[in-house]
Amino acid sequence: MASLFRDRTFGHSKRDSFSSSSSITNTAATASPSSATSRFTAAANSTALTALPFPFGDLTPTLSDADLRATAYEIFVSANRASSSRPLTYTPSNGHTNSPNNNSPSGAGSNANLQRSLTSAAASKMKKALGMRSTSSKRSSDSGNSGSGGKVKKPVTVGELMRIQMRISEAADSRIRRGLLRISAGQVGRRNESMILPLELLQQFKASDFTDQDEYEAWQKRNLRMLEAGLLLHPHLPLERGNTAAQRLRQIIQAALDRPIETGRNNESMQVLRTTVMALANRMSDGAPLESSHWADGFPLNLCLYEMLLEACFDLNEETSFVEEVDELMELIKKTWGVLALNQMLHNLCFTWVLFNRYVATGQVENDLLCAADSQLADVSKDAKMTKDPAYAKILSSALTAMLGWAEKRLLAYHETFDSGNIDSMQSIVSIGVVAAKILVEDISNEYRRRRKNEVDVALSRIDTYIRSSLRTAFAQMMEKADSSRRASRNQLNSLPVLAILAKDVGELAVKEKDTFSPILKIWHPFAAGVAVATLHVCYGNELKQFISGITELTPDAVQILRAADKLEKDLVQIAVEDSVDSDDGGKAIIREMPPYEAEAVIANLVKAWIKTRLDRLKEWVDRNLQQEDWNPRANQEGFAPSAVEVLRIVDETLEAFFELPIPMHPAILPDLVAGLDKCLQYYATKAKSGCGSRNVYIPTMPALTRCTVGSSFNWKKKEKSATLQKRNPQVATVNGDSSTGVPQLCVRINSLHKIRSELEVVEKRIITLLRNSDSAHVEDFSNGVGKKFELTPPTCIDAVQQLSEGLAYKVVFHDLSHVLWDSLYVGDVSSSRIEPFLHELERNLTIVADTVNERVRTRIIADVMRASFDGFLLVLLAGGPSRAFTKQDSAVIEDDFKALTDLFSADGDGLPDDIIDKFSATVRSIIPLLRTDTESLIDRFKRLTLEAYGSSAKARLPLPATSGQWSPTEPNTLLRVLCYRNDEAATRFLKKTYNLPKKL
Repeated sequence: MASLFRDRTFGHSKRDSFSSSSSITNTAATASPSSATSRFTAAANSTALTALPFPFGDLTPTLSDADLRATAYEIFVSANRASSSRPLTYTPSNGHTNSPNNNSPSGAGSNANLQRSLTSAAASKMKKALGMRSTSSKRSSDSGNSGSGGKVKKPVTVGELMRIQMRISEAADSRIRRGLLRISAGQVGRRNESMILPLELLQQFKASDFTDQDEYEAWQKRNLRMLEAGLLLHPHLPLERGNTAAQRLRQIIQAALDRPIETGRNNESMQVLRTTVMALANRMSDGAPLESSHWADGFPLNLCLYEMLLEACFDLNEETSFVEEVDELMELIKKTWGVLALNQMLHNLCFTWVLFNRYVATGQVENDLLCAADSQLADVSKDAKMTKDPAYAKILSSALTAMLGWAEKRLLAYHETFDSGNIDSMQSIVSIGVVAAKILVEDISNEYRRRRKNEVDVALSRIDTYIRSSLRTAFAQMMEKADSSRRASRNQLNSLPVLAILAKDVGELAVKEKDTFSPILKIWHPFAAGVAVATLHVCYGNELKQFISGITELTPDAVQILRAADKLEKDLVQIAVEDSVDSDDGGKAIIREMPPYEAEAVIANLVKAWIKTRLDRLKEWVDRNLQQEDWNPRANQEGFAPSAVEVLRIVDETLEAFFELPIPMHPAILPDLVAGLDKCLQYYATKAKSGCGSRNVYIPTMPALTRCTVGSSFNWKKKEKSATLQKRNPQVATVNGDSSTGVPQLCVRINSLHKIRSELEVVEKRIITLLRNSDSAHVEDFSNGVGKKFELTPPTCIDAVQQLSEGLAYKVVFHDLSHVLWDSLYVGDVSSSRIEPFLHELERNLTIVADTVNERVRTRIIADVMRASFDGFLLVLLAGGPSRAFTKQDSAVIEDDFKALTDLFSADGDGLPDDIIDKFSATVRSIIPLLRTDTESLIDRFKRLTLEAYGSSAKARLPLPATSGQWSPTEPNTLLRVLCYRNDEAATRFLKKTYNLPKKL
């Protein structure tokens, strides 16, 4: 068996050993290691700062790692001594030579399975099972770098390798083997599990076996502390209250720490110690006899010792790699299970922890370790389902909680943890986190067992949590970054607002999530990308909502932000839809988590508010300016009001400003703007015509019917004439009092409205041009005229021009020229009150109209004046009141006057067209012949037409025909009025007899 710990000739490992020349007589606890150990120790010291805390419980602080490692090695050597049927023989360490062919004769045939060539382990089955790479190539490259002086002895057996791996000096190893030989000689056939190793070694060695007193005392304290840890602090069975053996052992240990006891002899102090220790180590469980002594199998001491052994599997020169001989080492390490009370399940758990902790402690650079831990954790998961042992569950929970805590610290913010350099490790870390969580929830949690398992998908739930947490964290960091960027560029031109920057960053993060992280997370969550973008959507939406709530008007920043938000939303939804295409609901569940930003609706509402503000200002402007407008024809050469020019300029500026808005929906909102502007221009047209009168305002009230006094000279008194003048419509005086409604001013109003109507066609064409130049418009948006034309203003302007034209005409005829028409024409003697004064005044007004009004509406206005003149002429003939009377002979004068009136408008062919004159003069020309018709014929015709109009009811008494205002030679009221103004006896007699009409009012 000594060959296990001696050199062999056929080893080729490049690992340094402890040379006999450097063997120092210190114990393992205080020994100065050789160069190989020094390198590992330095590395271990550096990595210890980053290693995870031992998860299985706290040991006494009086035991150092070196103490635990030394005891673990002693257990390892003792366990493997017992595995051979032959006793362990001892060969002094000075028997070693540096010859590669030196063999221990006594060990040549013992325990053959422990003397296999180290090179036979090159193809490690365990490494392959764990998915780890070989390190032989790495170590072979260091073969020439073993040192500068002389040959260095190489370990050629697995036992020698373990000594080096455990950092045990050759002197300490020699002493251990010597002690085990002595124990074996005295206790032949005794099972290793029944031996209390620290006690037995204390029995074997005395101070003279050590190089100095300090080394001896340190060695003795270590063994006493180990007995304290295994029997008092962490016993296999709980100590009964008041256990006398326990109290006695505490006293012995305390005394020995103050004053070392004499060991190596069968003296009284050692006898007391043995008796006390054996009493504690061999306590019975429920009265059943024990098959072994319990001194190193209490939790967590046994796991801590076992961890030391498992750590020895890692190469001292390559901290992240197993030694090539790991299969042989592991086979021997497992033989300590009997002493440490371990089994396969505890081994799987402890080995998983060692792999995982080694990955963490070495800087998380070797993914093979992480993959191996993940692979080993799968075995732990199987074990957890096979046992419900509460002690195992407690240990398992401690280890998994530590692993899960470490993993989740990274996964809950995996955007901070992983990048292109370490993304390969993410899948294994996620796997470890998910498996650990599943074991903790499904196999350990009582609450989970009480619920139906199909109600909880642990993996899905954990991944969902990781995604949402990490993206929320990443979003918060982007918020800070965007805000800092905004502050840094505050004084720069065209700096982007924070939320616009953030939208861009979030979009890039979503793409990175989809391309980099989601493919990994999809292993456990089929809709990982959908959950990710939904989380980002909500995070950004919360910030956007706060921003929107504070918006009061449309600003460039607001539009930038809302457009960026709209683009971001479309991108996020697209990713969610693509990710959920295979889901049962087609991604509806994910989409429901993404409340729409409605950025376009917000922009539209802001634009509508902007439009409303502009329109309200325009309407206020119209009110204010039209109140001040004097409609002066001298305001400009073109004869229209400055307000008309200005209102069109404002409309044009508003359209320009609208299309300069950086919005994506000009075509959609344009109809609202055009409709609003249309209403404002309509309002202008309505206000421009208001208060200017109309045809009915200026036509005087017709006086009551009277009959003439035959033979009277009709020299009316002045007061009677004044009374007649008062018969005019009372509204005329009101209208006449406003200087803004004079003939020149009315002409300017007409010109202004005509200009607005004609300019609208130009505005509509300009709208199409602006729309074509807009980035947001499409061909179909300007291919039709819907929403781009002014529908209200043109007809309103036409109606207003018509009303103003008629009002101007009837104002001139019946108001401005009433003194030469209504008040004087044919009053008294017809021949002395003819039409010349009226024609003179009328011509002067027509000149004003012709000089002021735009030529395109001039003809219409003059035609309206002509029609008003003809109406006035008829009104004088048929409703001129008792101051007028006509004989048959007067008809010639009247015909001549009417011809003079029509000649004024024809102007020798330069005036109105003949067809227009003929159209409007037709009624007058049909009435004038009645003035030369004899009275009897008029009476007969009147009776006949009245009977035809009223039927049989008119036979007894002719009814008085109503005044229709529609003069016609076939209309009874027209004939009656001709008779009323006929200056002859027959007419007067008929009217007296039939209707008893008075001679005067």
